[in-house]
Amino acid sequence: MGNVDAELRTFKWYHGPLSRHAAEALLMVNGRDGSYLLRRREERDMSYALAVRSKDSVKHFQVEWTEKVGFSFGLSSFSTVKAFADHLANEPLLGSETGALVRVRFPYPREVAEPTFYDPVIVHTALKSGQSSDSISAHVPSLGSKEGFLTKLGNHVKTWKTRWFTLQRYELKYFKDRQDTHPIKTLDLTQCTGVQFDYSLQRVNCFCLVFSERTFYLCAKSALEADEWIRILRWKVVSVTIL
Repeated sequence: MGNVDAELRTFKWYHGPLSRHAAEALLMVNGRDGSYLLRRREERDMSYALAVRSKDSVKHFQVEWTEKVGFSFGLSSFSTVKAFADHLANEPLLGSETGALVRVRFPYPREVAEPTFYDPVIVHTALKSGQSSDSISAHVPSLGSKEGFLTKLGNHVKTWKTRWFTLQRYELKYFKDRQDTHPIKTLDLTQCTGVQFDYSLQRVNCFCLVFSERTFYLCAKSALEADEWIRILRWKVVSVTIL
């Protein structure tokens, strides 16, 4: 078991002993459709589970290791860790218990760099010794999220209007006011190519988000607030290439 575990740790998507709840929290808060990780099931030393995000849920697929067979995964078996890893790298299409097809696409790494303005958290990594999954879940709602008022330049009518912005996972939404439940627009940050300060409009604390079809110009109330928005948005855009 020790040799198998050591070999698995050479792959960034293996998280070691991790609870089902913690795996779901990682993939739902920070992953995307097709993100996956392998965890060792805490109740059984020789048993693993492949957790894969499928839209707005996480599917779990049992993986067993025996010295005689190697990895047993669905109807397939793999005699070595590398053979199993190669299979995942080929982006297999899996059938879940509900009959839905799930494609394994994006390895979710054990460690993801935190934005520097957050207090240290461990939600991105496997549970530390002696830590419960409950303590991990307490961090989940705030990690990688932000909300607040920003002033936005209109696309057709070039006027500045204050809007309420929320950032969750890879979606930046803006609303007419804070009480609204339906956003005016949702920006998909996986399609964003750049986030930077902007000085072209001669306004203070202004920054822009660059998309292929349009550049969005936003202004914050203070330089500190603008800097925080830029850093978390850049972190999201950069992490798209990782997750």
